[in-house]
Order: sequence, then C-alpha cells, then structure tokens
Amino acid sequence: MRAVVDTNVVLVANDAHEDVSPECVLVCIDRLEALMKRGTVVIDDAYRILGEYQHKTTPMKNKRVGDVFVLWLLKNSANRRHVEAVPLQEQAPDQFAQFPDVDLHDDIDPPDRKFLAVAAAHPDQPPVWQATDCKWLDWWPRLAATGVTVDFLCEAEVCRYYTRKFPDRPLPERPRKLRTIR
Repeated sequence: MRAVVDTNVVLVANDAHEDVSPECVLVCIDRLEALMKRGTVVIDDAYRILGEYQHKTTPMKNKRVGDVFVLWLLKNSANRRHVEAVPLQEQAPDQFAQFPDVDLHDDIDPPDRKFLAVAAAHPDQPPVWQATDCKWLDWWPRLAATGVTVDFLCEAEVCRYYTRKFPDRPLPERPRKLRTIR
C-alpha cells in the first residue's frame, strides 16, 4: 500500500477537526496505522508535506495517532520501505512543474497543490487520501483523467460539508466506493 496523505487526514486522526463523526476519526486512524505497519508514504524531496504536518501537529508531545504518524514519518524519512520522497520542481511558490492538470491549477488551493504534484510525479501515481476537504469533489474527475486518484476516506463528511459550502450546487458524483484497508 502506497499513498500521499493530505494533512486533514492527520488532523482528523488527532480528533482535531471540528464536526467530524467518530466513524471518520476511526477511518483516518485505521488508515494511518495500516500505512505505518505495512505501507509507504509518498512525500516531496524538499519535505514541504512533512513540514506542513509538523506545523499542524505536536509529534514530540502527544500520543494521538496523527502525532504518532508524523513522528514515525520523521524517524523513517530515510527508510525507502516506508517513505518515498519524489523530486518536485517548484517554478514559483506552490506552483510545480509536475502538477497534473495545468487548467485546474488555479482552482486548487495553493497548499493542496504539492499533494497532487507528488502523486503525479511518482511513477506509480499513488492515491491522495482526503478526509474532509469538500472542494476535492469537484476536482477528482479531472485529476483521475490525468492518472491521479483521490480516495475520500470520509465520504459522508465530505458530502455534508459540500452541501453546506455550496448549497446551490448539486452534489457531484463520487468515485467508486473505497475498499477497506486493515
């Protein structure tokens, strides 16, 4: 199992995201624990993703699963069995040559672009795990057309947030149901 992990997955696993269900927290915890046991996290070679995780967590102080994940990632950053760092060419702040769809670039929040560029740059194009950012529901079909997939770990929350944020829009189609990883 290989994945690019959006920061909100780490925060939900820490139970540090407002208004998520206990089921969503458990899914994020299960996924991160499975990744630490038998998976590989894909990050960028300049540690932008790891830096964002560190900025939003307290891995040296807490024992929440998201914090434990970040500490595990720090300890294993040189272990290719658990962490693969792909090179990104940053052309300007939050603008990467490896971004998968140039026409979608300006629609994507600048801090989210690195996750997509990493997924696109990796030879296996691992999925990006997304927990709660509802805007990704609008983006995933175009990303999938480039080979970059999004795994929505908390589909109920994402749909609920989307309906709240965009009340005049119909709920977009979602990708196929996720397979359970244990």
